Amino acid sequence: MTLQQLKYILVISESGSMNKASEQLYVSQPSLTASVQELEKEIGIRIFNRSGRGVSLTNDGAEFVQYARQVCGQFDVLADKYIHKGNVKKKFGVSTQHYSFAVKAFVEMVKRFDTAKYEFAIRETKTAEIISDVAKLRSELGILYLNDFNRKSLTKLLYANGLEFHLLTSCSPYVYLWKGHPLAKAARISFADLADYPCLSFEQGDHSTFYLAEEILSTNEYERIIKANDRATMLNLMIGLNGYTLCSGIICEELNGSDYIAVPFDCGDADERMEIGYITLKNVILSKLAETYLAELRNYLHLD
Repeated sequence: MTLQQLKYILVISESGSMNKASEQLYVSQPSLTASVQELEKEIGIRIFNRSGRGVSLTNDGAEFVQYARQVCGQFDVLADKYIHKGNVKKKFGVSTQHYSFAVKAFVEMVKRFDTAKYEFAIRETKTAEIISDVAKLRSELGILYLNDFNRKSLTKLLYANGLEFHLLTSCSPYVYLWKGHPLAKAARISFADLADYPCLSFEQGDHSTFYLAEEILSTNEYERIIKANDRATMLNLMIGLNGYTLCSGIICEELNGSDYIAVPFDCGDADERMEIGYITLKNVILSKLAETYLAELRNYLHLD
């Protein structure tokens, strides 16, 4: 088994075609096929199902690819540190649910490095895409939350993708709305108080299951609900429609502005908590950039 063979497997699995993979790798298809067959014979499993429509991973192959991604990703980290030594731009990406504090930590992290020497990316995106980005090494870290409702399903999904969750902080839910909202001066807000106002929720696309929702208490019956797909639109809807959303209460005024407020949410007898954390590949060695980002995140959340 060689690193080159592992990289071949990753490209084939992502393209779903031996022809497309050979073009991307600049390797003849017969040579690529022979390399895969040699690897399958060595490890004793069949990695791909082959058909006239292309190739797809077997169950054994899907598990193998998870480990292959980790090996190739860690090799890239080692190469950046000990071989390239600044000759190639080092990359860092983080995928996150729509948290202003995650963006703030990213801003502070980038300030510490020369942007001419590094390639940075932050992706505020859907929950399923966060998991996919980290599993496929598009992002080194993912930021999301767990609670009693979604923990079992998301933990199972993380495990299936070779990922693990690391807790950063735990917090009670808040109602997030603009300061001109009729409820903005309330000490606490309940569902009954919110009945006349639209609930704003980040859409999850084709993966619109309750377990992937960014907002806590996603299974509640909302009479009025409006979907949005970015934070700026959500803020505009809060002002224009007196909308609200449920959040962690950890708000960055520097980025969101001072026109918004987080009011404690009255959960009644329920003890609702949001466990905010980050996901990584299992047993991964984090890059210096990732470690710096996490330090900035902990600093902003006052965890140090």
